[in-house]
Amino acid sequence: RICAEQPNSCTIGVGHIMRFTSPLHQRLNPTLVNAVCWSKMNPAHRHMSSHSIKYFGKGTVISRALFSTATADWKNDVEGGTRIQRPIYVAATKQHVGKTSCSLALVSGLKKRFRKVGFIKPVGQQHVTVKSDSLSETIRVDKDVTLVREHFNLHHVDYEYMSPVIIPKGYTKDYVDGKIPHTTQMEDIGRAFDHVSEVSDVVLCEGTGHCAVGSIVGSNNAKVAAMIGADMILVAGGGLGSAFDELELNRVLCQHYGVRLAGVVVNRVRPDKYDQTKHYLSKALMQSWGVPLLGCVPDRTFLGCPALADLEKLFKTKLISGSERRMQHYTVNDMNLVTTSLKVFLENLRVKPSNTLYVSHVTRNDIIIGFLAEYQRRK
Repeated sequence: RICAEQPNSCTIGVGHIMRFTSPLHQRLNPTLVNAVCWSKMNPAHRHMSSHSIKYFGKGTVISRALFSTATADWKNDVEGGTRIQRPIYVAATKQHVGKTSCSLALVSGLKKRFRKVGFIKPVGQQHVTVKSDSLSETIRVDKDVTLVREHFNLHHVDYEYMSPVIIPKGYTKDYVDGKIPHTTQMEDIGRAFDHVSEVSDVVLCEGTGHCAVGSIVGSNNAKVAAMIGADMILVAGGGLGSAFDELELNRVLCQHYGVRLAGVVVNRVRPDKYDQTKHYLSKALMQSWGVPLLGCVPDRTFLGCPALADLEKLFKTKLISGSERRMQHYTVNDMNLVTTSLKVFLENLRVKPSNTLYVSHVTRNDIIIGFLAEYQRRK
């Protein structure tokens, strides 16, 4: 029996031990060791508000503060005796700082430690159409979901549950006009997460942009993370003062919703500033918030340049030869689009560096034969 007569205080009824009865309740964050568990909630009232969590049964009310100070990464499943990993939610300080890349790295690491890794993007924007096996129909999912599911073979989770809310053009206006109920939207996210959690040993959730993205439709990253009881990992761009300032803005929103910040990954750090950034940002994070710097990723300019493997995908073809160079990257200066005569092409070929990539139209047999002939001559 748990009561909270004041907004930030609660008392625990001695001798009344309640137990988790569903994955939704398992993901809430208890702060008292082996003391606080939950009896079954009414599904209609299971979602967090920004200030409190209410259990509409026997008048029980629990303050948000009860969950904001949780520090244990693991909790016990009372019925099965197995350990359950709390979900991990990845968000960023802004767009295009490497959130999806970090999510891919995290899934790769989790795959080495857990048999079944679940992935979900609760709220997505850019979408593609895929075939859902459970629904036997074509549905829309976020593009990052298809990338993660197919690359890591996460086929134990169907597409139906991996991208519950998609925000296409016109969605925001329909939501503001009341055509899309907020409760329906949040229930879709909760139902999808429940399923992914049930069939997986650990769940990684990828957010959309910074923590406040989705606020206009009542589903920002911090609020969704609070609802599913996830720990937050923030990804920031390279830098020191600017990165910390952006992290602070997002941390405050997480704190508002009672979401624990588990750590920070700083991406695209200048190689000449790597040691400095790693040392001082790690120190600042720990001194100010008690949060660890989980990763410091140096920037590598070649990563932004296409490799031959990327061109294979772009042109939907396979290399005829030279497969050992599939991962060789080319800058803009390394690539030449051939639009000249064969004579001019051969003259350029003999003065250009040997690592130049030439792109020619498939009908230019003269260029292709001339290139092969020059290769034979050099041998």
